[in-house]
Amino acid sequence: MSRYLYKLIEQGEHEQQDFKFCINDSKKIAKSLVAFANTNGGRLLIGVKDNGKIAGISSDEEFYMIESAAKIFSKPAITFTTRQWQVEGKTVLEIGIEPGSEKPYFAKDENGKWLAYIRIGDENFLAHRIQIEAWKKQSSPNGVCFSYSDDERLLIEYLQNNDSISFSKYMRLAQLSRKKAGDILSNFVVIDVLKIKTSNEGTTFTLNHDVDKSELDKFR
Repeated sequence: MSRYLYKLIEQGEHEQQDFKFCINDSKKIAKSLVAFANTNGGRLLIGVKDNGKIAGISSDEEFYMIESAAKIFSKPAITFTTRQWQVEGKTVLEIGIEPGSEKPYFAKDENGKWLAYIRIGDENFLAHRIQIEAWKKQSSPNGVCFSYSDDERLLIEYLQNNDSISFSKYMRLAQLSRKKAGDILSNFVVIDVLKIKTSNEGTTFTLNHDVDKSELDKFR
């Protein structure tokens, strides 16, 4: 059984795995839970240092802090599974989070503000407002309504000649309000014509090159 845990630790931290030496703040853990739920799910290994060394947890308090993070400091509440591993005379707590079915999920920060996060690589990032809007549209019974105006065509034509575009650049290029530009970008994300790319440099939008080219022809 311990071999399985060692294999997990050997993978290091990645999009679906995070190590936590200990838990002393439910709000910080809520951020990780939300990021997993908003992305592709994942696991937290509590009692493992960033370098993979097993430290173990000190008490049952970690479980209750996880529960608090998932139910009080996450919105909607996040369902999780737990598993305890006994290795090297120490206890490691594994927390499993499935991809959420009620996106967007928000975590409450130290200032009482609710923020959405996503998981990219081994880091948690704030979800862009366009991503949040796209999630809301995906769960709405009203669907997405397109007008195929010059504003949509301008965006597609620009991205057929350039790798990416930022939200602010599209606003300036099309001379649109934040609301209108955001509506168009989120619509394209919902129908999978655009992909959102987030990194330490910021968030940009790119064409989904897997989309049927006949779909793009509609915007010519």
